[in-house]
Amino acid sequence: MIRPQGIIFDLDGTVYLGHKLIPGARESIAWLRRHSYPVVFVSNKPLESRSHYAAKLTRLNVPTQPDDVINSSLVLVRYLSREMPGASVFAIGEPPLLEELVAANFRLSEDPDQIEVVVASFDRSFDYRKLNIAFQALSRGARFLATNADRTCPVEGGQIPDAGAVIGALEGCSGRSVELVVGKPSSLILEVALERLGLPAGACLMVGDRLETDILMGQRAGIATALVLTGVTQREDLLDARVQPDHVLESIAELPRLFGGKSVV
Repeated sequence: MIRPQGIIFDLDGTVYLGHKLIPGARESIAWLRRHSYPVVFVSNKPLESRSHYAAKLTRLNVPTQPDDVINSSLVLVRYLSREMPGASVFAIGEPPLLEELVAANFRLSEDPDQIEVVVASFDRSFDYRKLNIAFQALSRGARFLATNADRTCPVEGGQIPDAGAVIGALEGCSGRSVELVVGKPSSLILEVALERLGLPAGACLMVGDRLETDILMGQRAGIATALVLTGVTQREDLLDARVQPDHVLESIAELPRLFGGKSVV
C-alpha cells in the first residue's frame, strides 16, 4: 500500500489506446478522485491541443479540464517564450503545434537564413522538403529542439513512428544532436505537472507504460512509479531493463489496490 497525495498519468497506452479507454480506466480515475487524490494527465503527444485531449477524455467518461492536461507542445512554448521570445521557428509538426507557436507570437518560417529554431516533433506529413529545410537551417546554426523523443506511439493494433524518427533523420543528415527534448523524461514537463498539482515530486505517483520516459522521469525526480502493461512495455522487457518501476500493474484497473482499495475490473 502506498500513500502519494497526487497522481500523474500518461495517456496513450495507459488511460486509452486510440479512441478506446483501457478497461477500468474510468473507474480507477473516478475512485482516485472520489478519495480526494488530484490527478493530471501528461502526454508527449503534440498532435492536438490540451482542450482537445480534455474533451476526448470527457467524451470517454473521464471528466477533465484543459488545465489538467500537460502536453509537450505547451512545455515547448513555455520554454521558448522564456528563452527566445518571438523567435523565427521552423517546426516539423502538425497543425496544433504550429497554431500554439503562432498564438505565442513566434514567427513560423521556411527560410533557412531566417530560422533561429528547428523543432522536431511527431509529424505524419514529414517529407524530404521539410527535412531539407531543417537541414539547411541547422547547417546555418539554428537551435535544434524537440517536443519528445518517443520512437513510436502506441495505437490500436500496434505502433506507429513518432518524433524519434524525425529526430533521427535530422541528426543523421546534419551531424548534430538534438539540444533539448522538453517532453518526458525531461524535468521541464514534470515541473509543469507538479505546478498544476501544487505538490512536491516526492508526494506523487507516476503511472505510465514506457520505461524510458514515464518511469525514468519519475525515478530521476524521486517520484514513485507504476508501470502498466497495456502499452509499449511488456513484462519480458523488464528482465534486462536498466530502468525498473516501483510497481508493475497489468493495467490501470489495478491502481486502486495500491491505495488500499480493490481492482475495479
